[in-house]
Parts: sequence; structure tokens; C-alpha cells
Amino acid sequence: MTSLFDSFYASENLLQVFFVTCLLGGGAAWATGRALADSWRPFGQAVVYLLLLAAAVRFAHFALFQGKLFSLSSYLSDAAFLLAVGGLSWRLTRVRRMVAQYRWLYERAGLLGWRERPTPQADGKNPS
Repeated sequence: MTSLFDSFYASENLLQVFFVTCLLGGGAAWATGRALADSWRPFGQAVVYLLLLAAAVRFAHFALFQGKLFSLSSYLSDAAFLLAVGGLSWRLTRVRRMVAQYRWLYERAGLLGWRERPTPQADGKNPS
């Protein structure tokens, strides 16, 4: 585990990565995904913003803890984590919005999905 961590973050320790990437970056990724889903933006737009956020997180590592600014492996691991957090936030928010806004059409189908509501079947009785 340590050698894998060292291959991604050679000049930083676990506490620094947890603070900057997980807490600061993860919180910003969660808020980004939620805000984009609340405004009905597509997930592709979230990917672009989260990749930019990963660059900002890499800069925070550099500015706060003298980490390597231009480290592709560190950037990719930060980006993967932020995409996972932001994507989860985007999807949870999108499901909540679809079920709440179109409750006559959709119902929740698990944590990350929705399905069409079953149409009421006519019982064959004529009301007149």
C-alpha cells in the first residue's frame, strides 16, 4: 500500500493528501456535482469542471505543502477521486430532482436510479 501511495504522491504524506484532496477537493467536488445537477446541466459539463478542480487541487498541494505541481500520476489520482465524488453527487441529485419534479411519471428505483411509474390498469367497469 505504501509503495502504491508513494508512486502517486512521492513528496507528500497521507495526512496532506487526505486534507487537500479528500476534504477540500472532495467537498468542492460534491458541491459542484450537486449544483450542476440542480441546474439540469449534463454530466459531461460536470466532467470538465471536475477536471479543472483537480488542477486546482494539484495547485493547492503545491502551494500549501510544496508538492509537485506537474505530476501526471498525482493529477490523475486526484482527478479520479474528484470525478467519483462529483459524479456520485451529480447522480444522487439528478435522481432526487427527477422523482420530485416528475412524481407522476417516475418513482425511485434504488439509490441511483428511477423508473417510470406503472400506468393504472382499467378494471373494465364503465362508470356510467
